[in-house]
Amino acid sequence: MALTPITKRLVPDDVYEQLLTEVVDGALAPGDALPSERRLAELLGVSRPAVREALQRLSASGLVEVRHGGSTTVRDLQRHGSLDLLPRLLVRDGELDPAVGRSITEARLAIAPNVARMAGERAHRATQDLRGALLAALEVLADTQDAGTPADRQRASLAFWDCVVDLADSIVFRLMYNNLRQAYEPAIEPLAPLLDGEVTDLAGYRAISDAVLSGDGAAAATAADTLLRPATEAVVAFLDAFEDTSSERDEA
Repeated sequence: MALTPITKRLVPDDVYEQLLTEVVDGALAPGDALPSERRLAELLGVSRPAVREALQRLSASGLVEVRHGGSTTVRDLQRHGSLDLLPRLLVRDGELDPAVGRSITEARLAIAPNVARMAGERAHRATQDLRGALLAALEVLADTQDAGTPADRQRASLAFWDCVVDLADSIVFRLMYNNLRQAYEPAIEPLAPLLDGEVTDLAGYRAISDAVLSGDGAAAATAADTLLRPATEAVVAFLDAFEDTSSERDEA
């Protein structure tokens, strides 16, 4: 384990980050036992309460199993990890992980039409403020078409979808959207040019908005799929090519 002493102010956060890195990068494999709290505190140069707090956070994320009076073992991230890990998995050591990026992009296409459908089916019971927020978000997106950058348009698009999720009135989809957004936001700048064809398709966003506010869930789902599918396929193709190039470079 490549652990180094902690010197920053937010000690439990730094302990958590070091241990998380060991798990995510595979230095600690599923089934491996971590050193005791006392030993970890010695290795890191911190207090045992700081180590204990970090281990509790890892346990809450599903990455370790803490047995009282026994060892703390690493769990299989694929089987037990939660969506809050996505931001950490997407960008590692400052570089985008293409496989994770592809998964997030594919999930967006799988989820968004269903969210739009639910928003259309439930818009009739939404407050006027929620309905008005969707129209306001659409206008902000329209304003970015001439004056904004690709990244500005991406952020305006996220705000539009934020309103659609609110109208869908589903806590599960809301939490899923929150995690996907948190994972995607660090990659906005490099991915924005690939998605600019989508966020400049104002007619596509209007089609979603019109269908949602008119209560036509099926039309809203179709409009969302029509808007998102071309850019999704383009991003997936780009990430596949990027991954292939990276693999060839590593083998060379």
